[in-house]
Amino acid sequence: MSVQPPPPYEATPPSAPPPAQTPPIRTTPTEPRNYGSYGTQQSAVNATTADLLRKQEELERKARELERRERELDSHARGTGSSRQNNWPPLPSFCPVGPCFYQDINVEINQRFQRTVTIMYYFWMFSAGTLIFNLISCLALFCVDVQNGVGLGLAILWLVLFTPCSFVCWYRPVYKAFRSDSSFNFFAFFFIFFAQVILYVIMTIGIPGWGFSGWIVGLYALKKKVAVGVIMLLNAVLFTAQAAMGVVMLKKVHSLYRQTGASFQKAQAEFATEVFSNQAVRQAAANATASAAQEAFTGAR
Repeated sequence: MSVQPPPPYEATPPSAPPPAQTPPIRTTPTEPRNYGSYGTQQSAVNATTADLLRKQEELERKARELERRERELDSHARGTGSSRQNNWPPLPSFCPVGPCFYQDINVEINQRFQRTVTIMYYFWMFSAGTLIFNLISCLALFCVDVQNGVGLGLAILWLVLFTPCSFVCWYRPVYKAFRSDSSFNFFAFFFIFFAQVILYVIMTIGIPGWGFSGWIVGLYALKKKVAVGVIMLLNAVLFTAQAAMGVVMLKKVHSLYRQTGASFQKAQAEFATEVFSNQAVRQAAANATASAAQEAFTGAR
């Protein structure tokens, strides 16, 4: 048996190692691509800083205003009644009659209500101006129709009567209501000003012979003389605007009244306190009680 030699050795070349696999880069969908983020953040910081500075300046301005008002209120509170002199109406020094009221909206009225009280003051001035123009209109109608003498006389009466009475009866109550949060003055204003608005509507209608240059009288005067009719119709337009503004301001004050702590119960308590603290009322009650006691003692004898 013959033995064959083994096959020759063949060296196999080493195989290259497999390439290393790098894990894929995954981008989170919630991460935005950060292009130009530095400039955006810097502008946002600048805007925030400017807004904070503006708010700080506004707060400092309000603080200075509150400090000024507190100093003025303290000076008024420390002073006697004679030191706070009346300043309305602003009359000249040579006038024998002095001012009757003290009024300073910027000092006495809360900043929330200053705008409303100021509008009411200008509205009162507008009402007085319409009454003056009403007198001029009635005078013009009297020049072309002498039978309108009664209307002219009533126009003079309304001007003399309504101008001071409206200031005392509805403007001063609304001023004092917002000044001291007085429930009684709120209700006094609502009652009187509601009647005033009804009167404004009557003025707008212009019933002949009532002394108001409303629409009816204006159309009548237009047939007499065109120029006089135009004057009276212009007065009717002013009366219409006055009535509309009166309704708007009545609703405005009522909405502000509901935001305050005023109520009908507080109004009753304020009225009772005011009545019993009045020296004249207390003296009259004491006299009535003494008279009743004396009559009862005399009758018993």
